[in-house]
Amino acid sequence: MKIVLVHPTGSNWVPGQKDITPVANRMAPLGLLSMAAWLEKQQHRVHVYDCLGWDRTRPHAVIVKDIQALRPDLVGFSATTSGFLDGYDLAAAIKQQTPEILTVFGGVHVSALGGPLLKNFPAIDYLCMGEGEATLAELAGGAAAATIDGLVWRDGDVIVTNPARRLLPDLDQLPFPAYEKLPGFPKRYHLPLFSYIRSPGATMVTSRGCPYQCSYCDRSVFKQGYRYNSAGYIYAHLQYLRDRFGVRHVNIYDDLFTAHRKRIAELCTLLSDRPLGLQFNCAVRVGYADDDLLRMLKNAGCLQVSLGIESGDMELMDRHKPGVQLEDVKKTVKRIQACGLRAKGLFMMGLPGETEASIRKTSDFIMALDLDDMNMSKFTPFHGAPAWQDLQEFGTLQEDWRQMNCLNFVFVPHAIASREALDELYNQHVKRFYSSRAWRQKFRRRMWEHRWSLWHMIRHLPDFMAAKNNFEPRKDH
Repeated sequence: MKIVLVHPTGSNWVPGQKDITPVANRMAPLGLLSMAAWLEKQQHRVHVYDCLGWDRTRPHAVIVKDIQALRPDLVGFSATTSGFLDGYDLAAAIKQQTPEILTVFGGVHVSALGGPLLKNFPAIDYLCMGEGEATLAELAGGAAAATIDGLVWRDGDVIVTNPARRLLPDLDQLPFPAYEKLPGFPKRYHLPLFSYIRSPGATMVTSRGCPYQCSYCDRSVFKQGYRYNSAGYIYAHLQYLRDRFGVRHVNIYDDLFTAHRKRIAELCTLLSDRPLGLQFNCAVRVGYADDDLLRMLKNAGCLQVSLGIESGDMELMDRHKPGVQLEDVKKTVKRIQACGLRAKGLFMMGLPGETEASIRKTSDFIMALDLDDMNMSKFTPFHGAPAWQDLQEFGTLQEDWRQMNCLNFVFVPHAIASREALDELYNQHVKRFYSSRAWRQKFRRRMWEHRWSLWHMIRHLPDFMAAKNNFEPRKDH
């Protein structure tokens, strides 16, 4: 079967502002690339169409024309919540012009909502629930819909939800993602600025799932289990990216990279004994980053470690990220930096129960940590996350899927006056970190190391200046 897998443009920015995602942080759609590699292993012909892979946003009519020119039998869409409606608009246009093409949707939004989507969105033929490689392969291979685990389909006017598919037990059986299907990879894809020294960069994922249950995290696809690639597989994957594409830096986007210590120790030994000449970034959790492991990561080529912290208010931490103590966070950041690694803190503003006082605590906590970098996302309640269940008790929700991208406040806690007030608090405290003397001194010392990021920023300076101005606090505050 001839298949086109589509990564919709979606909504990746703030309404009314120019979306600078294509020039600031363009990431390869790893889920689709993994799917493409698996389907080709089953002898299907696969194209990947990344709507974000262009320097300028392409109109829907052009995208539809491009897809139809490939003459697919099936078009699959992998969509986040903010990308779902954009993907559906494409599917509807394809169906209107070529009704015989099968349309299939998968991804976290689909897995969280399931069957009702077929009722409300008639241009979709099938939903792939959960992990999609084997489900889509069976559908493409001609299996009867009723026999395919993980599939949601229509039997006349009845929507049928088949039994859930068992998760792949061994992730090493997956081929490497089909990066070659992205035109211009890796140079047309950009890691977050100033997060790397060597260029070009790429991304990879070495595990699926997480054993924890943070309130804001949607586990609809990989559930609460935790599976991972072996150290040998990861090393071979890194070597493949270097040899095939010339990659020099890799961001590893596992939720919990160091959870299985033995495999990371084995990987670090491989990278230290047989260096590949590339660097990598990864994420750790408090309690999974002992000094010996941090030193091993440094010797293996790790540049920066991200730490999910979320809040500087212990009451919010107990509610949303249980098991993590702020004193342990402080100690972990110091130990990361003492081992010669950079420490990046990941935070979230606007959680249920948030107040102006808790925001101030978080801001003060951030400043006290002396981080090398930080990211503050805007809490977005997703359907498959635990926080969704009792959300209305803690604030007001504007359920606009297009804005549910962690860059817009669609939820406003009761203690905050308005969405505008929450945005203003966000802007103030983000600027506080990047205006601080300590951070600016670190940045100046590393400017030459970050010459690739600086050059990229200079080339796209008008876009970055527009984005900066959007996050400036108002003059009357």
